[in-house]
Amino acid sequence: LKSTRHYKSGACRVHQNTFFFFFPSFSYLIRMDPGATGSFLFTSESVGEGHPDKLCDQVSDAILDACLKQDKDSKVACETSTTTGLVIVFGEVTTKAKIDYQKTVRDVVKKIGYDDSNKGFDYETCSVLVAIGEQSQDIAQGVHEDKKEENVGAGDQGMMFGYATDETPECMPTTLVLAHKINRKLAEHRRSGTLPWVRPDSKSQVTMEYRLESGACIPVRVHTIVISVQHSDDIKLDEMQRQLKEVVIKNVVPEKYLDENTIYHLQPSGKFVAGGPKADAGLTGRKIIVDTYGGWGGHGGGAFSGKDATKVDRSASYAARWIAKSIVKAGLARRILVQLSYAIGYPEPLSITVFTYGTGKKSDDELVTIIRSNFDLRPGCIIRDLKLKRPIFQKTAAYGHFGREDDPDFTWEKPKKLKI
Repeated sequence: LKSTRHYKSGACRVHQNTFFFFFPSFSYLIRMDPGATGSFLFTSESVGEGHPDKLCDQVSDAILDACLKQDKDSKVACETSTTTGLVIVFGEVTTKAKIDYQKTVRDVVKKIGYDDSNKGFDYETCSVLVAIGEQSQDIAQGVHEDKKEENVGAGDQGMMFGYATDETPECMPTTLVLAHKINRKLAEHRRSGTLPWVRPDSKSQVTMEYRLESGACIPVRVHTIVISVQHSDDIKLDEMQRQLKEVVIKNVVPEKYLDENTIYHLQPSGKFVAGGPKADAGLTGRKIIVDTYGGWGGHGGGAFSGKDATKVDRSASYAARWIAKSIVKAGLARRILVQLSYAIGYPEPLSITVFTYGTGKKSDDELVTIIRSNFDLRPGCIIRDLKLKRPIFQKTAAYGHFGREDDPDFTWEKPKKLKI
């Protein structure tokens, strides 16, 4: 859809008289008319480092980093799964690097905090199985072999999204920012000993009331907070709830968002002693909404972790975020969703589409023109411009890939000065 699209009552109309309707519950998120107003509730969740799926993401990215440290041109597609006492690493890796997979996996599990069988998982005693093969030669010859950097093709087909909103300084949704901060604070107090009963597995969820002003989202108040965290068996429920509220929430959530009507569901199951891989199996790539925008914007379905940057699931998603944030920081829109799409082996994106929810200072078509003139979206050029051959990915695998302005390695979070 480009100049042929028309918006009316939440539907997209193309020349063939085909209509695409968005679910009513998301009407505020995609509504285009500039006069859109009203209020709504929206929820985002986050999971901590010790969540079994996040453990797997971190292992997959640690293996990617280990490859890149020795061979920056490594081609990696590494998956991880885990269950009680077991981590399995499998996938396709073509590299000159010599990787000690056992040590790499155990170092990640130790760093997360699973260092005692009393926590349900122990980096020293868990079994580690490795089933790694090489990248398909069919893919290699079609994507990168004998090609200059700028002509490297996309590692697969697919569509990728980038989102940005001016509701926070980092241009991320408030719901997700707060959810991530809760899990970070839990990990901080676990490691410092301030909350010695906290274990590595945790989940948080934040529901906020928003006001819609001409398409822009204005956070008003926190409606509900949910925290579930693995704990030792020597603490009572009411004491956990008190400490979570006083030590975690009140030090993370701005006071202006909390009121007497805010609802708290703290340890709602009543007991969470068995956690991590002992309680639930984990797999790389099952927390793609946590990794991105917490349900805002869009998602093409491709996970990030364990993939080198020739895989556009990762690199083009980073580029789309870079574009979206650059446009919002330039004042060209208060909120924007960017979609890119690719075909395997072909370097140029097949399509570039933007939605500004009625907040754009320029038309969507004008913004696409600005994007094309400011960003080279061929995979090899994205890798070059964002410096994606560095071993910096393990830390992206917890607390989100976006909004991390405090870390210079997150190059896609530095807005580009646009030539208009």
